[in-house]
Formats: sequence, C-alpha cells, structure tokens
Amino acid sequence: MDITQKEVEHVAKLARLELSEDEKGTFTRQLSAILTYMDQLKTLDTSDVEPTMTVLPTENVFRDDEVRPSLPQERALANAPEQADGFFRVPRILEDR
Repeated sequence: MDITQKEVEHVAKLARLELSEDEKGTFTRQLSAILTYMDQLKTLDTSDVEPTMTVLPTENVFRDDEVRPSLPQERALANAPEQADGFFRVPRILEDR
C-alpha cells in the first residue's frame, strides 16, 4: 500500500511537525514500506493463534498501596517560585476565547 507525500504532509500537520522536502520523501518511502508489510501480514491465517498482550511473561511488580509518611507541604513548597493557599502557583497556559 503506497502512501502519498500529501498524506505525509497531512499527518505531519496533525502532529505539528515541520518537515523538509527530503524528510517528506524519506517518510513517504518508509511509511509505504511499513503499510506494504502490514498488508502482507494481513494475508496470514492467524485463526489458530491465541491473542496475547505481550510475548514476554509478565508479573505485577507494584507494591501494596498503603498510607505512609511523606514530604510535609511546607517543605514541598519551600523552593517554589510562587505559591498560593498551600499550592504551587504556575503561569496560565490556556488562552481566553
């Protein structure tokens, strides 16, 4: 399956990426190769293959969630450039519309 340079430009725009003409050509070739390979994989009969999330054995390595002492609020805020009402104060990043 071939992908066009126009499609690469569209995806780059969605991802907010600026690509040079060389990069557009490279990505067009690479993505076409990936999609062609995926088309080949689609032709394989996988009806007897059990679905898996991973090919490696996994185990839960999380510790039990238990309450324990932590950093006091005053110490956590000690080096904060700005604070308000016991919280970190950060610059606003959303624009009013």
